[in-house]
Amino acid sequence: MARTAWISLTTDYGLTDGFVAACHGMLARLAPAARVIDVTHLVPPADVRRGAAVLAQTVPYLPTGVHIGVVDPGVGTSRRGIALATPGGLLVGPDNGLLLDAAEALGGITGAVELTNPAWLAPEVSRTFHGRDVFAPVAARLALDAPLVEAGPALDPAALVRLPVPVVRPEPDGFAAEVLTVDHFGNVQLAAPAGLLGGLPERIQVAGQPGAPGVGTVAVHGRAFGDAPAGELVVYADSAGLVALAVNTGRAVDLLGVRPGDVLTVTAS
Repeated sequence: MARTAWISLTTDYGLTDGFVAACHGMLARLAPAARVIDVTHLVPPADVRRGAAVLAQTVPYLPTGVHIGVVDPGVGTSRRGIALATPGGLLVGPDNGLLLDAAEALGGITGAVELTNPAWLAPEVSRTFHGRDVFAPVAARLALDAPLVEAGPALDPAALVRLPVPVVRPEPDGFAAEVLTVDHFGNVQLAAPAGLLGGLPERIQVAGQPGAPGVGTVAVHGRAFGDAPAGELVVYADSAGLVALAVNTGRAVDLLGVRPGDVLTVTAS
C-alpha cells in the first residue's frame, strides 16, 4: 500500500479571510494526494507562546508527517524560515520559537535548515504571506519525500530562537507557576508539570495577582471537572500532563482574573 502523506496546519490566520484557503490551495497544487489536518487557525494573533503550546500538545497524536506552524509577527523581516527534522516528523515555520517545543515532543531535533532555495518557494514571495509562499510549498515538497537538505543550508539547532522559559518554582507547601495558556473553555493551564500536585491535600489555596478577583481562592484537588461542586474551582492534571485549573460549569480564567504570563501560587490550604 502506498504511503499516505500527511500535513498539518496550525496558524493565527482566523476564519474570516482567505488565508487558510490559499495555503490549502498551494498544498493541493503541489501535493494533491496529501491529506491536510487543520489543527487550529484561531491562535490569538501574534501569540507565539500559545501557538507553540497548541502545536506541542497536538503533534504527538497526529500521523507522522509534515507540520506547518504559522504564528509569525516577524514575517518579512530578517527572521528566518526554517524546517526541522525529528524522529516523529518534520516541522516548517518561522524561527521565532514556535516550533521548538513541538520538536521536543516529537523526539528532539535531528536536523535543521534555513529555507532559502528559491526553487522550493512560490515564484513570487510576498513579504507578508510566507504561510502561502514559503511554508506551504516547502511542506508540500517534504511531504513528497524531497530531501530536507535541498531546502537550504543546515542550521545549528542551538542557534535557533527560543521562547523564554516559563516560571516554575517551589514555594513552601507548594509551587508557583506561570499561566501558559487559556483554552476555549476558560481553563487555565500552568507551565508546571502535573507531578507537582503530588502530596498536596484535597483542598488547595490558589493565590493570583494582587487585586485579581481570584486571590486567596480555595480549590478542590481533583482529577476531573466534576470533582468540584458546580461553580467551584478544581486543580487537576490535564491531558498534556500539566497542572490546570477549571471551574465546574464555569470559566476559571474569569474567576482568577489572569492571562498568559501571570504567575499563580498553588499551596496547601
